[in-house]
Amino acid sequence: MKKAVVLLSGGLDSATLLSIAHDQGYECYALSINYGQRHSTELNAAKRLAGLLGAVDHKIIPISLDSFGGSALTDESIDVPEQESEGIPITYVPARNTIFLSLALGWAEVLEARDLFVGVNAVDYSGYPDCRPEFINAFEQLANLATKAGVEGGKFHIRAPLIDLTKAEIIKQGTALGVDYGLTISCYQADGQGRACSLCDSCRLRKQGFEDAGVPDPTAYSHI
Repeated sequence: MKKAVVLLSGGLDSATLLSIAHDQGYECYALSINYGQRHSTELNAAKRLAGLLGAVDHKIIPISLDSFGGSALTDESIDVPEQESEGIPITYVPARNTIFLSLALGWAEVLEARDLFVGVNAVDYSGYPDCRPEFINAFEQLANLATKAGVEGGKFHIRAPLIDLTKAEIIKQGTALGVDYGLTISCYQADGQGRACSLCDSCRLRKQGFEDAGVPDPTAYSHI
């Protein structure tokens, strides 16, 4: 069976991503990153989802991006915005997807896997530069230049099956695959009980996605 490393945050998109990879016949190795984000709720969700959605192994790797800060997700002194803003928002974490994919690439090379799945989206997203097709294509080139496997003829592929889908389309696809979205969390500032704020950009996109998909929203919100 072909192997794949799948980045799993515990959110809606990554849960759908893991289900897609499993449905496509991959032996899935889920990778979550504890990068110093505001809460551990999404990592707890990832633990639950990994086994339920067919991962044969799940690793949680700690790195300390909060040592750098520079983002509302890694610096408690910066408020998470609750209104739409222009340009790249302060919730952008510098180089996050580059770092995450690099870790996934290292594990994939050890596993002799040649496919890396990442749940980036260039339609219903917050304007992050590392969610664009140009970034995915560039990282795939890097993966094949910077690794022993790539130099010796193995070819890595960065799979981003959600990149051109709306949030509603992602939800419909995941629902068809049996994803329980009640187990996922997308909020940037979930509370201690794991409830979503309903106000941040991620919550707004999620709520609108369920509405547009015509699927009941199972999210536990603290402000609704």
